[in-house]
Amino acid sequence: MQRTGPLLATIAHLAILGSIGIPILITIVTLAAAGIGTLVVLVGFLLLALALLGILAVAWFERERVAGLYGVDVPAAVFRPSYRTDWLRLPHRLLRILTDGQHWRAVLSFFLASLFGALTLPLLTLVGIGVPLALAGLGDAERVGIPLTSIAVPVEWAPLVGLLSLVAGIAGTIALAVAHRNITTGLLVPDDRERLEREARAERERRHGAVRAADFDRTRIERDLHDGVQPRLVSIAMQLGMARDKIESDPVAAMQLIDEAHASSKSAVTELRQVARGIHVAVLDDRGLDAAVSALAARSVVPVEIDARIENRCSRDAETAVYFAIAEGITNAQKHSRASRIRIAIRTRRSETGTASLWARVEDDGIGGAERQPGGGIDGLANRVAGVGGTLTMSSPAGGPTAIEVDVPCAS
Repeated sequence: MQRTGPLLATIAHLAILGSIGIPILITIVTLAAAGIGTLVVLVGFLLLALALLGILAVAWFERERVAGLYGVDVPAAVFRPSYRTDWLRLPHRLLRILTDGQHWRAVLSFFLASLFGALTLPLLTLVGIGVPLALAGLGDAERVGIPLTSIAVPVEWAPLVGLLSLVAGIAGTIALAVAHRNITTGLLVPDDRERLEREARAERERRHGAVRAADFDRTRIERDLHDGVQPRLVSIAMQLGMARDKIESDPVAAMQLIDEAHASSKSAVTELRQVARGIHVAVLDDRGLDAAVSALAARSVVPVEIDARIENRCSRDAETAVYFAIAEGITNAQKHSRASRIRIAIRTRRSETGTASLWARVEDDGIGGAERQPGGGIDGLANRVAGVGGTLTMSSPAGGPTAIEVDVPCAS
């Protein structure tokens, strides 16, 4: 009985899809063809948008249908964002969606199910014909007409014809139902090998992101030491050397040099603290992300609004990655965007599978136009975030606003 229920449900699905599936797909193809043919006018883009929505709706329906019918885990669709910030951002994102094989596998599954359904309907008709023919021998008529046809057979042949119709209809319907299950689950449900390969690719990307982030941090620290602290220390050494030479001949000048060296040493300590702050922020360990971001906001010359709703602490790596993403967003807004206000939102989220993540968004009302440059600050942040298994996206159209979003697993 446990197998009969899903089998009958599959047959019902095929019967319904056999009636409506092909017309739905023909409608989508017609919209796409009409849209391409009328791209010179606005209606063409509207028709193409409707066709795209139809494709995504069919893909979503098919994933939900197969998951509910067979009780299997069908991965949800991932709408990959665009990393572009110019006017090609929307077309690029649409292209990334359309080239995602996950959507097309679901559409193919829907098409095959509709095709199987179109074959199932005549097979079910055979079953409907076979039942009255198999029972025709109970009557007194000499000839029996085959339902839905103008053909009549002798009554003694009717049970045999009915039995053959029943066997062909039932066997064919069951074969199509079994084939439907095998094909659709094969298309939509990743096997263990595919899952392991996907996890391995994600782990490789995470490791490469961590390596690139480490290289970026090392280069930044080297640059900060070379351009800031190192020249100041050399200057202090020279001032002290000059003071030593003048300590006997000109004590007043020597004292002045010593005072200058003392002031320079304080500046060097401040710069070293700033470099150290770029490696890790102690307040993160002591008081958490909310307090660390509040300290950033207090030092900002642009007013900052913070909306933090953090339910629980995340791992040190996750909080550090989000902190530096927020710090970079504030720094860019102060230096380049001509912003008058910065808004920061921080949330802890929980997915349907129960996995917690730390999400943050930094948005300014500046002039926009920011781009992710290889080796730049945003690129280094993206690598840092990828190194802990998260994602970073940036939107900065000309005229603003500029927004940076980061989403990092809490247990990274």
